[in-house]
Amino acid sequence: MSWFDTVLRWVSCVLILLGSAFALTAAIGIVRFPDTLSRMHAATKPQVVGLIMILIGASAQLRGHGNVWMLVLVGLFTLVTAPAVAHLIGRTAYREQRGRDGLLLINELGDDDRE
Repeated sequence: MSWFDTVLRWVSCVLILLGSAFALTAAIGIVRFPDTLSRMHAATKPQVVGLIMILIGASAQLRGHGNVWMLVLVGLFTLVTAPAVAHLIGRTAYREQRGRDGLLLINELGDDDRE
């Protein structure tokens, strides 16, 4: 095993551990945060970053193998769908008024009374 393989193995292990830590903090945030909008933030941002770090670390471990492309597809699918799902969850929570009072300074989705 060359020095490059050793360094790459250490880097991939660090990426997998850091990605797991991000996913753990996201899970703790989902359980601990008080309202839907805060939970939505915890479910999307650190979870996606953690998953991408885990996928990069795993692809570094599997380099030259056919399954690397499957990991790339999983990462792309997550990057495409997570913002859309978060937007829909946030919009639904806002319309059902499940957020804490006083979070918004400007109500851009409010009803207009200018008739």
